[in-house]
Amino acid sequence: MDTVIQLETFRTNGNDGTTHLSNEQATADNGDGVANRTTEATERDMLVTEWNTGRNGETMPLNYSGENHRNLQNTLSPRETSCVCKIMKELNKDVFRGLKLWMVIILIFFLIIGVIIISLFVCSAIHDDVDENFDPSLFKIPLYFNGSFRLPNQVFTEELLTLSSNESQVLNVGFQEKLADLYRSSPALERYFSRAEIYAFRNGSVIADYQLTFFMPEEQQDQLRNFTLSREMVYNVFRQFLYDQEPDESEPMYIDPVSLSMFLRH
Repeated sequence: MDTVIQLETFRTNGNDGTTHLSNEQATADNGDGVANRTTEATERDMLVTEWNTGRNGETMPLNYSGENHRNLQNTLSPRETSCVCKIMKELNKDVFRGLKLWMVIILIFFLIIGVIIISLFVCSAIHDDVDENFDPSLFKIPLYFNGSFRLPNQVFTEELLTLSSNESQVLNVGFQEKLADLYRSSPALERYFSRAEIYAFRNGSVIADYQLTFFMPEEQQDQLRNFTLSREMVYNVFRQFLYDQEPDESEPMYIDPVSLSMFLRH
């Protein structure tokens, strides 16, 4: 006959002195004394947490990880927490009819961004210059400027006296294109400029006589004669161009700036 003996053993946890109750059942069969031990978890076992002592003397659970410890050290101090609470309280204040302060700040932020974007669009938009919109068919009043200049790198020959000769034609076409390019590249004069002509070559190294033709609208002719198409304006554009050229003694198209003369033909 088997005899069942129930043993109740009280065990003490070595860390905190907590007492745990274990039920042990031992079955003796033929005096073998073999014990079957069954441990039952009690409600107190579920509530008991084992604690360990840290390096700095603070008590922490045994399953407490290093990462949790670092997070604990990084928590805000009471002073910092108080500041954060004050800021949050200020941001949640009503400014106008339920409109919070933080809403106003966001609206102002987006308003500034909108102003910047609009400004960029306005600056990048193509601006139509009224002066660039003109009708060339209205330019009917001619204006002529005559003058001469010296070509120090040219040698005078009898053929230059005849404009139909090959030598005269080459020089004529070259200087006409040079003068035309000069005035067509001028922002102030290019719309009024019509043509440049070389009508004679004379001795004196070589002196070229030229004529410049401009056309202007009838309703603005007095103002243009006194300012934009005045003799001083047309002459200074030509002279500045000559001073900007490279003084190359081997350049056959070089014009002596000092020799430039110009007058308005009435």
